[in-house]
Amino acid sequence: MDYIQHIRSMIGQEKIIMVVAGSIVFDNENRILLQKRSDNGEWGIAGGFMELGETIQDTARREVFEETGLKLGSLELFALYSGPQYDKTFPNGDQVSMVQVVFTSKDFTGELVAKNGESLAIKFFEVDHLPEPLFKDHRMIFEDLLSKKEVPIII
Repeated sequence: MDYIQHIRSMIGQEKIIMVVAGSIVFDNENRILLQKRSDNGEWGIAGGFMELGETIQDTARREVFEETGLKLGSLELFALYSGPQYDKTFPNGDQVSMVQVVFTSKDFTGELVAKNGESLAIKFFEVDHLPEPLFKDHRMIFEDLLSKKEVPIII
């Protein structure tokens, strides 16, 4: 049983704090890697929920590998998003208060997977030509990336 299932078995659908990590991965042409998510068909960065025993960096690296096939090396903190504006209720009724940690990385090895259980497509895109539809939960990440704000961004 994974951590989320374990917690949910004890408290049901009540609101819990969940930590999420992901990375904006840049290629040599400064394009960013996006995945077309299998759960909603929207494009976003690779990332997911932290598991017990992981560092936040481990979470970002694991999620990027699971969803794209790329192994990340060095990571730089891009942004930390938290607060009531990031509360969410999932379609199954589970409630969460999200803490989202986003890194950037230009350091990766491996081959992109064509698709998997979490991704319908994986592709690098020019930052100023992102595909639609964009994952609504990641729009602030893209807006902050394009704004060229000083990093790390902490909201």
